[in-house]
Amino acid sequence: MRMLKFLIYAGFLILASKVELSLGIPPEFAQSNHTNNWAVLVDTSRFWFNYRHVANVLSIYRSVKRLGIPDSQIILMVADDMACNPRNPTPATVYNNANQNIDVYGEDVEVDYRGYEVTVENFVRLLTGRVTPETPRSKRLLSDGHSNILIYMTGHGGEGFLKFQDSEEITNTELADAFEQMWQKKKYNEIFFMVDTCQAASMYEKFYSPNILAVGSSLVGEDSLSHHVDSSIGVYIIDRYTYYALEFLEKVTPASEKTMGQFLEVCPKSLCISTVGTRKDLFQRDSYKVRITDFFGSVRKVYTTKETFDINILSM
Repeated sequence: MRMLKFLIYAGFLILASKVELSLGIPPEFAQSNHTNNWAVLVDTSRFWFNYRHVANVLSIYRSVKRLGIPDSQIILMVADDMACNPRNPTPATVYNNANQNIDVYGEDVEVDYRGYEVTVENFVRLLTGRVTPETPRSKRLLSDGHSNILIYMTGHGGEGFLKFQDSEEITNTELADAFEQMWQKKKYNEIFFMVDTCQAASMYEKFYSPNILAVGSSLVGEDSLSHHVDSSIGVYIIDRYTYYALEFLEKVTPASEKTMGQFLEVCPKSLCISTVGTRKDLFQRDSYKVRITDFFGSVRKVYTTKETFDINILSM
């Protein structure tokens, strides 16, 4: 019986290959293992003067949600609630621009980990699936070997670490080992790691697992800078790299042909002041042939045809 099942499965694969060739489906699409998208978005900073970090993460949250990733597949970790902070002159809002055109907090934001729940332990447990049995579904990363995952982190960092809550930090080695556990457990197909912090490039230096594309807002030895102040709020409200990344994402639609290669160029040094770093050696595809919606959206391209095909496997 097992041999029969194997022969039937092999026959379907051969048939599928013939159909793909006859339709002229691009090989990079036909061979793709990507069937679903997840996003893990993390702000690690508390306190009012770190308002911009909350605006950073909520800006990315708004973008991926607009492009099709549902809240059920977004894990949002926010270390402080700026919307309800008594210093906020416009309660229940978070803005990422002094013009206050976009309230990134919105009316339907779903924060999965908030306040003191945002810890290194909870973050690593989330990634590796080692959560406690009573952890609700909304706080679990239920990805699989066919999942493309966007992991965005923002906060205060240094060479080889990112601070959580100003009381602990995750190191680049710990993060690399967590990604390796994810790979061994078949929890991802590809990861896009995006970090906006000082010396951001140091956070992906230790990665050694396959299929990871990474970008950092600054190289080792460089600070990652804020963009501008909102005088009515009294603090910087967004970081430079995330500001220009958002500017790019606002022009992306679910049907967009824009690529990850283009996205990696969004903030040249003339705009960011810091030097944006990238790491591509672990990623098997050409970033200029990878649609941005492969990570920031939940879109699968469908090829249609009016031709008919005999799918009776017994006729092969």
